[in-house]
Amino acid sequence: MKVLILGSGVIGVTSAYYLARAGHEVTVVDRQPEPALETSFANAGEVSPGYSSPWAGPGVPVKAVKWLLMKHGPLVIRPKLDPVMWVWLLKMLRNCTSERYAVNKSRMIPIAEYSRDCLRDLRRDIGIQYDERSQGTLQLFRYQAQLDGTGEDIAVLKQYGVPFEVLGREGCIAVEPALAGVKEKFAGGLRLPQDETGDCHMFTQALAKHAQALGVRFMFNTGIDRIVTDGARVSGVATSAGGMLQADAYVLALGSWSSRLAAPLGISLPVYPVKGYSITVPIKDASGAPESTVMDESYKVAITRLGNRIRVGGTAEISGYSSKLYDARRATLDHSLTDLFPRGGDLSKATFWSGLRPMTPDGPPVIGPTQYANLHLNTGHGTLGWTMSCGSGRVLADMLSGKKPDIDVSALTVDRYSHRFG
Repeated sequence: MKVLILGSGVIGVTSAYYLARAGHEVTVVDRQPEPALETSFANAGEVSPGYSSPWAGPGVPVKAVKWLLMKHGPLVIRPKLDPVMWVWLLKMLRNCTSERYAVNKSRMIPIAEYSRDCLRDLRRDIGIQYDERSQGTLQLFRYQAQLDGTGEDIAVLKQYGVPFEVLGREGCIAVEPALAGVKEKFAGGLRLPQDETGDCHMFTQALAKHAQALGVRFMFNTGIDRIVTDGARVSGVATSAGGMLQADAYVLALGSWSSRLAAPLGISLPVYPVKGYSITVPIKDASGAPESTVMDESYKVAITRLGNRIRVGGTAEISGYSSKLYDARRATLDHSLTDLFPRGGDLSKATFWSGLRPMTPDGPPVIGPTQYANLHLNTGHGTLGWTMSCGSGRVLADMLSGKKPDIDVSALTVDRYSHRFG
């Protein structure tokens, strides 16, 4: 088939690669001049299936009040006269129960685990490199109460056979030696040894070149105006280049912008932007830098080693589609890094960035068919687009090729979301 993919972030490019590998004729359209220049550009760098958890969980409403009052809190809400924002927030609150948290996490872990396995296959098959490391994720708890509250997460990890280690101070230092100098600042950690790290932007750009070698055509600097339908099918896509782009099948992979493009078609897509921030810091002292990813649980900040750099990512800012950078958000990232790894990086040479995570209210992404026979979705991955990208692309390619995917993703379709959220 001829397949038109809207979006060249990591989700769009992985979808394009797997579709081309399956023999389809693929075109990717994006307003940017290159792949992965928006949300996929400078994320935290984690490939963390074991850390695939919904943000909506028990106790979150109470914690949110505390976070909003913290100097370096992980949550920021900038109220707007936008009913979509408030409806999304209410739907998220509905999912803040133990029962729904367990169900939502159980829907996220399988696609994340499968995706990590697909990523490993890609490394073996095409030798792709992206400053990758396979040394696990350490969720670091500054307080004993945080460590004691990991029971529900551990229960789900056990349910899906995800290896984990509960570590005291010395155990954390054994896997992250640079923490030895600040051991009085944390109580212990939860380590997920099978998690990986890597530069999402570097990966996406490299995979785009492999996709081009398979015949994928990229149309950059091309804005996507609207999707045009004719009855029960999509008939084309209007772009800033003029005319109509047509194909046999269409894939909507525009991250946070997917819901805006889908709404005129009558598709209620529960995806809303939640802005995240990162700094990228050159390593100053390798012995004082993290070995892999350390998640500072108190501030919800991930500190990741990427080659000769440290990537520090965090904050959930609900402020619509604004990409404005706020110095206060950088201060939180600076604080977490210097508090745990004071010798690691040269902050004077850091770069500051923000991106819009495409979040669903309950956590799992939206993958699969819509009410239009030839329109498919691959969006709503939130903070886990990098983690879930290869698996999501592979699953979607199998669907469009008439093959049964290797894992069951029936709970991730837009029909299932519409049934649950209205």
